[in-house]
Amino acid sequence: MTDDLTTIPGVGPSIAQDLRDLGYHRVAELRDEDPEAMYTALMDLRGAHIDRCVLYVFRCAVYAASQDRPDPELLKWWAWKDR
Repeated sequence: MTDDLTTIPGVGPSIAQDLRDLGYHRVAELRDEDPEAMYTALMDLRGAHIDRCVLYVFRCAVYAASQDRPDPELLKWWAWKDR
């Protein structure tokens, strides 16, 4: 995986900008981070509620950055919805 945040499945330009705004500029910086804390921090930063789908993408992104050989089924953001 390269350092470009958009190489993470489910991360397009908008989510990549959200991650950069939170201080993440490389894929490796997401390794073992707390997606829920990231989501809360983004809402605080934006001063508004943000769709929970962003949380699901953050969960997927942290998983992808934290695994050497991720399960392809878990590289789909919808696999990270609340249960």
